[in-house]
Amino acid sequence: MGNLTESNVITGVPGSERFVQDFEKGVLQSTLKISVSQLNFYYGPRQVLFDVSLNIADRKITALIGPSGCGKSTFLRTLNRLHETIHGTRMEGEVLLDGQNILELDVVRVRRRVGMVFQKSNPFPKSIFENVAYGLKINKMGGRGLIQEIVEKSLHRAALWEEVKDHIHKSAYSLSGGQQQRLCIARALAVDPEVLLLDEPCSALDPIATAKIEDLLMDLASTCTIVIVTHNMQQAARVADHTGFFLLGKLIEFNKTDIIFKNPARKETEDYITGRFG
Repeated sequence: MGNLTESNVITGVPGSERFVQDFEKGVLQSTLKISVSQLNFYYGPRQVLFDVSLNIADRKITALIGPSGCGKSTFLRTLNRLHETIHGTRMEGEVLLDGQNILELDVVRVRRRVGMVFQKSNPFPKSIFENVAYGLKINKMGGRGLIQEIVEKSLHRAALWEEVKDHIHKSAYSLSGGQQQRLCIARALAVDPEVLLLDEPCSALDPIATAKIEDLLMDLASTCTIVIVTHNMQQAARVADHTGFFLLGKLIEFNKTDIIFKNPARKETEDYITGRFG
């Protein structure tokens, strides 16, 4: 494909129309991890997502913002086919992971490659160690020694090891709310996902715990593509490379975060960011 840069894409290299379109969405084709095209989604007869198209950059943080009920979390769940656990749902359109249609891949493999962390921390009623080891064991990913090594590595990656190393076999419920959320992130990281989806991971946390999660996400972005749904616009501004604004099931605008917050192209985006609604 050659060495495309922002400058020669913008000025228009012959044959680069697709790259110009991708740059306008905030992502160059050469950096794509996930590409979503004309995504429509239904709960039974009710349509909740309408023709959503965007590109998600590899090893960057993408934030999705918008008022409650606008489709952000639903969209997030389509990226690893988690919506299929809900009876009566239907998805139209295309979601490509490294150029492969996720609907044509084994769903277990998709969810190993694309991990998920939910709004409410949901540790299992097991020890801290067993929580992190759970995915490794059910996927038969190594023997006892390797599992111990991966558990420790995952807790390090989740910035939790120093806090739990002396009581790793105690119940996960003994941890604080912020620690439990980082434990859930460690559990997701244990199977070494390429993409990590987070649905309002800090909504129930205090500012100190929130800051730890944000620092963690920025560290993880060097090795993992991250997509985060958040109602906290300051959080999106702090951590995200790209931001998408959803409204009434539609992606209104998607671009580099500083552009979204400082110079949005759509009035709806500006109105939401400035607090005129939402």
